[in-house]
Amino acid sequence: MNAEIITIGDELLIGQVVDTNSAWMGQQLTFNGIRVVQKTAVSDKPENIIAALDQAKSRAEIILLTGGLGPTKDDLTKITLAKYFGMKMRLDVEVEKDIVEIFRKFGREITDTNRTQAEVPDGCEVIRNPNGTAPGMWFNFDQKIIVSMPGVPYEMKAMFTESILPKLRNQFSLPAIYHRTVMTQGIGESWLSDTLEQWEASLKGENIGLAYLPSPGIVRLRLTAYGDDKNELQKKVDRKISELPAIIGKYIFATEDISLEKVVGKLLLERNQTLVTAESCTGGFIAHLITSIPGSSSFFLGSTVTYANEAKSSLLDIPQELINRNGAVSEDVVKAMAKNVREKLGADYSISTSGIAGPTGGTPEKPVGTIWIAVASKNGVEAKLFQFGDNRERNIIRTAQAGLMMLLNSCQRQ
Repeated sequence: MNAEIITIGDELLIGQVVDTNSAWMGQQLTFNGIRVVQKTAVSDKPENIIAALDQAKSRAEIILLTGGLGPTKDDLTKITLAKYFGMKMRLDVEVEKDIVEIFRKFGREITDTNRTQAEVPDGCEVIRNPNGTAPGMWFNFDQKIIVSMPGVPYEMKAMFTESILPKLRNQFSLPAIYHRTVMTQGIGESWLSDTLEQWEASLKGENIGLAYLPSPGIVRLRLTAYGDDKNELQKKVDRKISELPAIIGKYIFATEDISLEKVVGKLLLERNQTLVTAESCTGGFIAHLITSIPGSSSFFLGSTVTYANEAKSSLLDIPQELINRNGAVSEDVVKAMAKNVREKLGADYSISTSGIAGPTGGTPEKPVGTIWIAVASKNGVEAKLFQFGDNRERNIIRTAQAGLMMLLNSCQRQ
């Protein structure tokens, strides 16, 4: 079963708004055994919407549209669909009641412009929208299903999850599907692929698909199997995943789609242990990742961002002569940062970073991308040198991920 996603709006094409809707829908459809064959973004012009629909009908049985359902004159999706299907507009009384109720809750009177939101093509099935004023519309046309949804993400997601997906599952006999993700850190996509060459070849005999999903510092391995019996698919995929620790065990930090900071946080919570950071080149990014976790106050005590050498000396008691002798980007300095911040704040563990994030500041001896990371505990301090490249943003992200992986490994050894 093939599906195509069409997102509508000039704001998407000019980069004013990032299209997260199609990515989310693609994931949901795939998890339910529906293959997404294309995603298309078009302007609000009727001729572009119609052209996209005509092309989508040649590729997919299910066509999902988002956007262009607002009350203003530039929102033309509903009118365009009515003309496309040769339908007239009608006022849906139940939708009108929904809109009136929404305005009542906000203490406002409904305007004539907002009331037009209750007008829908007379041949569509209306999908109620409990979170907004724009209803969804379901069309059965030319042996295709075409569904139009609002572009506001939280409205679209609720409508898709609660109404549209159940209807699709009832209407089609969808195959069983099982996905599982293995999370790795510290190995690049090409090296990982080379290392797993024989294991990956064995997946074909099991009819299991493998996707490499790289991001700075992290590569996801997503395994997917289709069939009739979900339990059998799960056993098959899980068996292949159980073979991975013997091949790439030191790079795996989870066998589910979860962030490294959440894995670290969960472990610290389970052990009732605490963490602090002393960050230079990462500028507090590790602390940001950690504090994005709900409940992180239970294990994260705080952070120092000692960007300047003077801050390293005044806040962390790093001797100036040590910095002068070795440079701030050095093993001795980053170890002293980790040791001193842990002792000052009384934590079980600490992470420290010092490096040249770039794009300037490098030397022949220490080029851009030179990063030192240290992790300290009651058992001592370990430090590692990394060479990450010349992209500042990626260097900061990769440093944070590498530091969290070092911490995770340190925790697991103790």
